[in-house]
Amino acid sequence: MDVIFLGPPGAGKGTQAQILEERDGIRQLSTGDMLRRNRAAGTELGRKAQAYMDRGDLVPDDVIIAMVEDELNKPGDVLFDGFPRTVTQAEALDAMLRRHDRQAAVVLFAIPLEAVEERLTGRWTNPKTGRVYHEKFHPPARPGIDDDGTPLVQREDDKVETVRKRLDVYERQTSPLIDYYGDRLIPIDATKALQTVTAELAAKLKGAVA
Repeated sequence: MDVIFLGPPGAGKGTQAQILEERDGIRQLSTGDMLRRNRAAGTELGRKAQAYMDRGDLVPDDVIIAMVEDELNKPGDVLFDGFPRTVTQAEALDAMLRRHDRQAAVVLFAIPLEAVEERLTGRWTNPKTGRVYHEKFHPPARPGIDDDGTPLVQREDDKVETVRKRLDVYERQTSPLIDYYGDRLIPIDATKALQTVTAELAAKLKGAVA
C-alpha cells in the first residue's frame, strides 16, 4: 500500500518518512526530489520544468502530475511527502491510483500550529557540522555555543517571520485536504515523542493494510 503524509512543516513527517524508507523499503517521493531527478536526467518533463523555473514561474500541476504518473509506473510502494499540496493535486492523484489499481493510506500528522512554531523557531544549528540544538527541548551546554566551541546560528527557514509565512501557506493551500480526505484520514498525534509517533504510525498502517 502507498502512503500519503499530510501535516504542517515541522510536524515530523520527514523523520518518519526516513524511518519507513529504511525499515520497510518504501520509496519516499517529494516534489523537489522528482524535479531534481528529472532535470538531472534531462527528461522531457525535466526540460519543461526547467523552462518554467528559468522564467521564475512555478512548475504547473500538469508537469508535476506527469512526473508522479511516471513514478507510479515503477514497482514498489511509494510514500508521498509534500504531495499533494492542493485539492486539485489530490483529485489527480486519486485518479492515477485508480488507473494503476493502487491504494494509499492517508496519514495526518495532527499538531497545533503553535506547537510547530515553537519547534521550528527554537532550533539553532552549528554551521560547520550541521548539528542541531533546540533552546527548549535539546539545549547546548552553553547558550548559543556548540559543545565543540562553534557559535550556533539560526537558519533562515527557522526564523519567526519565515516560519509564520510557511504555516500561513499551509493553512491556506494544504489544510483543505483534510476536508477532502475526510474519514479516509489516519490521524497520528504528532505532539508525542518520536519513538511513540513511530510506534503509533506502524500500528495504524498495519491496521490499514489488514
